[in-house]
Amino acid sequence: MRATATFTVKEFVPTELQPVPAVPTGLPVGVATMEKHFAGEAAGHSATLFTAAFDQSTGVGTYVAMESFEGSLQGREGAFNFVHSATTSGNDRTAEFFTIVPSSGTRELAGISGGGGMAVDADGTHRIWFDYQLD
Repeated sequence: MRATATFTVKEFVPTELQPVPAVPTGLPVGVATMEKHFAGEAAGHSATLFTAAFDQSTGVGTYVAMESFEGSLQGREGAFNFVHSATTSGNDRTAEFFTIVPSSGTRELAGISGGGGMAVDADGTHRIWFDYQLD
């Protein structure tokens, strides 16, 4: 099954957490928490732990995000975790990874598995899709 949605970032909060020991590299590493809101066949919100090696001035870097989603997929209520990552050279997305974390589903989403993806439209609209199965 596929559920599609759009999402907005409601909050992005950088943290003071730094890797220990600190290792200087060509890109700074940062950690942040995020809150996202979803509308469409996937409706609800998520709490996200976001880690990146990223240069704000050039838009070059890679991120890894772990999300805890609560809401509904095509009318089925529950919660689950998903993880995604991508690399950008400033105007693209490559090396993308997206998976629903096994055994993380609750209520009507218990037994969820699968993958998905994300895209950003030219107008800045953020899109997400979940290609999922339920046991």
